[in-house]
Amino acid sequence: MSKDYILNFIAQTDFESHVTDTLRQYNKSLKAINLEKFNDNFIDPIKLLFDKNVFAKSFEEIINLEIHRQRDKSNNNIIGYFHQNIFKHIKSCCVPDKKWDVIFTSAKKTYYIEMKNKHNTMNSSSSTNTFLTMQNHLLNAKDKERSVCALVEIIAKKSQDIPWVISIDGNKQKANNNLRRISIDKFYEIVTNKKDSFKCLCWQLPITIEKIISSKKHLQAENDTVIEELANINKNTLFALYKIAFSTYEGFDFFSNNNFDIYK
Repeated sequence: MSKDYILNFIAQTDFESHVTDTLRQYNKSLKAINLEKFNDNFIDPIKLLFDKNVFAKSFEEIINLEIHRQRDKSNNNIIGYFHQNIFKHIKSCCVPDKKWDVIFTSAKKTYYIEMKNKHNTMNSSSSTNTFLTMQNHLLNAKDKERSVCALVEIIAKKSQDIPWVISIDGNKQKANNNLRRISIDKFYEIVTNKKDSFKCLCWQLPITIEKIISSKKHLQAENDTVIEELANINKNTLFALYKIAFSTYEGFDFFSNNNFDIYK
């Protein structure tokens, strides 16, 4: 273990391999976004126009923010991959192919884990279904005494390890100590028996990411071409956006490659 590596619950080679695998998951979003890809979901030029003026940005800035938003949608799933699959490399944990995200077995308990990136990513229906699945597992488990089902949240409202109680059809369910809601720091504490293990991971992560990316330049984003392609359609960005979105609409066939200062 090198002096710039501080995690004692996962081997350095395993951690660096997992971070590299996570970065490779970004491969699709690292590809340059061209105008065709940018408009896959039919960009609304009127929304971009309002955003430009309300936030006092240029069209280039607003378009780059929209490109980032598009990338971010898929990247959230990649971060879920990072948080779940790191447990493949941690003692007494496994990542099954289906049903549970992580299973951790200690001397006294077996934890069956469902992970969520954020505390507010589950709607009422999804929350109820997850709760009932866990409740059913506890009722039918052969090892009832040692089974714990838990919702583990990466971005929780606060650090916690509490019984998970919800209301179903207006009826508050009875608390069950073996059905829990746990923030990720507390889950790492349970798994590693070290209170600040998640903090250590957060401290280590930027060091490792920088180390890997510095030696693997292909893991950095390519240059996007949306702005240049819009300029080829019309020097005025708004008119170019209108031409793409409204090309078949009545009255939108008059745009030429002119520069109308009022619409800059």
